[in-house]
Amino acid sequence: MTSESLVVSPAPGPRSVRTADGKILVAPDDWTLLPPGDPGLTRRVKAAGSTWVVQEKRGRKLFSRGVWAPAATIARIRAELDAERSTEKYAKRRESDAKRRDTAQNDYVAEFAAAVREYLNFAPRYADLADQLARAVTAHATPVGSGTVARTKRIPVQERAEAAVIAWMRHQTTAYDSMHIPRVKGERREVRRMLAQKSKELLAHYRRGSDRSEGECPLQKALVTQPAAEST
Repeated sequence: MTSESLVVSPAPGPRSVRTADGKILVAPDDWTLLPPGDPGLTRRVKAAGSTWVVQEKRGRKLFSRGVWAPAATIARIRAELDAERSTEKYAKRRESDAKRRDTAQNDYVAEFAAAVREYLNFAPRYADLADQLARAVTAHATPVGSGTVARTKRIPVQERAEAAVIAWMRHQTTAYDSMHIPRVKGERREVRRMLAQKSKELLAHYRRGSDRSEGECPLQKALVTQPAAEST
């Protein structure tokens, strides 16, 4: 079995894993668990031979719990990688990669903020409010690793912007976070749909330019408590 590369899940016991068909395996004595956190090392270890990739599903998310592989293989590749990473060439490449990522992130933040403003489409009298809301939503939704809908590439940026606004309003302008929602299939989805409709109705007031008192509007109240965000 150790000659294969498998995707497994954690099992009881410090060196035990569970296969997809439910079998319990115990890692060989000369294997060790490489913890997650160094993607470059993990990729090379997986490419070098037999491994057991440990993954754990919690809710809808899949979490890496490391990779079992021969200890000698891990030690050899780690040493090779350490030597490579100590060179000036590697340092320059890392710096160049970081600059490229920063540029791409800044460009995306600007693109996303523009899409949010386009979705809001508030009447001219509420232009400042639209700008404030766009900054708040963008600051929350666009950081790398945030896991929000803004980080997905599966839907157009316009749809990401709409979803991010509605999600922000759900948490900031409704009682969603403190609601007791029964654990019934579809119930949470229905609550979110209902709150989304209320948020869209509230946004419609600002698109029409209707009078909205700061004291009675949950959106304006929420924005008052937001930390100042940089212009985007």
